[in-house]
Amino acid sequence: MALARGRCRLRYLLKRANMSQAELARRTGYSPQQVSNWVNNREKIPWDAALNISYVLSCHMEELYEVVNV
Repeated sequence: MALARGRCRLRYLLKRANMSQAELARRTGYSPQQVSNWVNNREKIPWDAALNISYVLSCHMEELYEVVNV
């Protein structure tokens, strides 16, 4: 059985941190459009960006996505 990244949980994590997408963009250096693409599952978050985001949101990288069995 393999594991894969499921749906992005960034929307939930931003709400938990009481942070807007614009604030996350400002604090990480990514564009607001890029953050929106991640939040709305239009693109997967690259590993280097996930590391940066998890640091800003004080969470583990694994929390950024649901885990699904394939």
